[in-house]
Amino acid sequence: MAVDLSPIDESLLAEIANIHGMPKGAFNIRKDGQLVERHSSANIEIATKTDNPGIDIHIAPGTKGETVFIPVIVTQSGLKDVVYNTFYVGDDCDITIIAGCGIHNESHQASEHDGIHSFHLGKNSHVKYVEKHYGEGAGTGERILNPVTNVYMDENSTCEMELIQLRGVSSTVRDTNAEVGAGAKLVLTEKLLTHDKQTATSNMKVELKGDDSSVQVISRSVAQDDSVQVFNPLVIGEAACRGHVQCDAIIMGNAKVKAIPGIEAASEDALLVHEAAIGKIAGDQITKLMTLGLTEEEAEEEILEDFLN
Repeated sequence: MAVDLSPIDESLLAEIANIHGMPKGAFNIRKDGQLVERHSSANIEIATKTDNPGIDIHIAPGTKGETVFIPVIVTQSGLKDVVYNTFYVGDDCDITIIAGCGIHNESHQASEHDGIHSFHLGKNSHVKYVEKHYGEGAGTGERILNPVTNVYMDENSTCEMELIQLRGVSSTVRDTNAEVGAGAKLVLTEKLLTHDKQTATSNMKVELKGDDSSVQVISRSVAQDDSVQVFNPLVIGEAACRGHVQCDAIIMGNAKVKAIPGIEAASEDALLVHEAAIGKIAGDQITKLMTLGLTEEEAEEEILEDFLN
């Protein structure tokens, strides 16, 4: 093991990737810009990039039922960590990828992690990708996470992406780009929680390039206190395709949420829909839960937990 893990490190890994100890199979764990431990499997090879910090992950055609873990943790104050991870998924695969970053900051200096992840999906492959971001620590220094996700989908592939921000992230700019081939299906679910004076901007661009391609984008967010969120999705239909974008947000306190819909049809056979609903928690929801014995605060927490799960 190149770097020892402290109890704080282990807690962060449990929070963002549900890791307790070293996982089985293929994994790459990174701390403060350094490798903690890496393991490849018979079907999944993880190798250090030669041109940028980060890793290349090659998944053999036909690989099924395996999970790859690539979490990152940051505990060094003042660090700006940038990593490039590229996944090459062969044809006819069915795999799960668990990523995410946790930052623990006890100082007045900012800590930042920028993860640029690219996915190349082969024909008929299915990938489930889960990425969680989390921040903690008593320091006044910012905890900054700026993820970039690029997805390139070959014919009849399927990708389910869950992009989740838990608590404690001071600011984030999230850029998600996808090119969806013929018969391919992308389901993109984003869940964001902001509080205090935090800011979150989510930019998405999905290009439906092949006939019978489709995308479903679901954004569910909670903005508390004085936080600000901007949701900026763009779906471009270039063939006989289907796209649906849904934005649901709950506002609490003095928070602000802006949804900027963007749909472009470059084909007469493109069917694209955008929906947005932004507002506070309905009073009757709280009242109903309070009749079951919950306090008003407990009722709000119950509603928020159900909304983001």
